Amino acid sequence: MFTITANTRRAKPEDAGAIAKVHEVSWKSAYAGIVPYSALARMINRRDVNWWANAIRKSTLILVVEMDNEIVGYVTLGPNRVSTFPHEGEIYEIYLRPEYQGVGLGAKLFADAKTELKRRSYKGVVVWVLSDNDPAISFYENAGGRAIANGSEHFDDKKLTKTAFAWD
Repeated sequence: MFTITANTRRAKPEDAGAIAKVHEVSWKSAYAGIVPYSALARMINRRDVNWWANAIRKSTLILVVEMDNEIVGYVTLGPNRVSTFPHEGEIYEIYLRPEYQGVGLGAKLFADAKTELKRRSYKGVVVWVLSDNDPAISFYENAGGRAIANGSEHFDDKKLTKTAFAWD
């Protein structure tokens, strides 16, 4: 019998390559068939190793989750960007490599992100999710989130609805 442990920690500049790879494979998995291919490809290509290294150096708050010293997921978080919401914190994005989804790592990373926001004295958390992303909707509903608002985003000529989930 053996034990596999997962460790969450703050991202370092040398993690940029691994984060870029998680970003690429998770976005292809999550958004294929939802976001138009060309828009998705541009968004993924824009976030290369240099983009992530620069974000980390500029103190963007990024946590990574590791298994056996390999980065398998990340979360970005900080202050809420919608001033009309009473929730002060926001989880901008949370992604895992597809082969690590469904085993509790997303829940761990999400809980650790909420803890980090609370540690920074943010009251409440909001997350936006594309409304066609059924697995993400289920994840946030199962995590106790409640839908508080809808919005939309354009990807090339396609308009997609998004939903904000919140936790007090």
